[in-house]
Amino acid sequence: MALTAGIVGLPNVGKSTLFNAITKAGAESANYPFCTIDPNVGIVEVPDHRLDKLTELVDPKKTVPTAFEFTDIAGIVKGASKGEGLGNKFLSHIRQVDAICQVVRCFADDNITHVAGKVDPIADIEVINLELILADLETVDKRLVKVQKMAKQKDKEAVFEFEILSKLKEVLENEQPARTAEFNEEQAKYVKQLHLLTSKPVLYVANVSEDEIADTEDNEYVQKVREFASEDNAEVIVVCAKIESEIAELDDEEKAMFLQELGIEESGLDQLIRATYSLLGLATYFTAGVQEVRAWTFREGMKAPQCAGVIHTDFERGFIRAETVSYDDLVAAGTMSAAKEAGKVRLEGKEYLVKDGDIIHFRFNV
Repeated sequence: MALTAGIVGLPNVGKSTLFNAITKAGAESANYPFCTIDPNVGIVEVPDHRLDKLTELVDPKKTVPTAFEFTDIAGIVKGASKGEGLGNKFLSHIRQVDAICQVVRCFADDNITHVAGKVDPIADIEVINLELILADLETVDKRLVKVQKMAKQKDKEAVFEFEILSKLKEVLENEQPARTAEFNEEQAKYVKQLHLLTSKPVLYVANVSEDEIADTEDNEYVQKVREFASEDNAEVIVVCAKIESEIAELDDEEKAMFLQELGIEESGLDQLIRATYSLLGLATYFTAGVQEVRAWTFREGMKAPQCAGVIHTDFERGFIRAETVSYDDLVAAGTMSAAKEAGKVRLEGKEYLVKDGDIIHFRFNV
């Protein structure tokens, strides 16, 4: 699977503080640019109330949540696409991730330097987006030079590439991300191979102050980010990175009490993790037995044998069938045997598209 989401943003917007809270990895955080030069990668557990309920129903010896990767990438500055700051290195790190979480500063604090001298979340977003667009434009231009000559000679493959690249060039020159360009399925496969930075799905993370986390409706910075994100068909998650870093040090009971005192139902990190998981096109199925209740990550659109392979390659190689029940049906029945008696447990074959929340027992023979 090995999909990862990159946390990006201008220097001093709270990226590393947020990353520390997410992974408890202790990435260096300081009030100056470029304190994070090499990307930090951390594994994060995906909060899922369904796993808790299954544990309650089955009473297994152990429970194992699913997880995925976050990568903390050092701050980008204006001119990064031309190598300003540590631009080239940062851009190469972004190229390696599958989705982008862009952290945006939505609080004023005279004690924390802003790289541009003032707090303006939309200007910050536009700086980063433009640098990614310029980097992509350079990639497209280089490729165009290679295929243009062959396209003039009516080479079929070159003509195919040239048309796509020309469309991407036009979109990027209009300062729009590559993901806004519309392509058919075959063209989209080619675009994916280009690994363009602005083809990646994006999520905006509005970092607010401690005083504003309980009620963000009056925060004009957050409202501006939401308006911008709606035009980009993107989601916005509001967090207070400072509070989240404090919550991360607490146990579950203390965490619940702290959130209650703040007037928050759920931590921003839990919301962010789930939203990013979805942004990556990931979903969860479960295995449930007395030895272990476990959540497994799969990509949406995977068939039963492929999902069996997530557990072990032998499961996929020798796949026979998948005994499947939906989470809702199992909870309603109360036990697996009751679900079987009610006819809710299905036998699915090789063409079955696994659904989020399925509880599966794989039958295989090797």
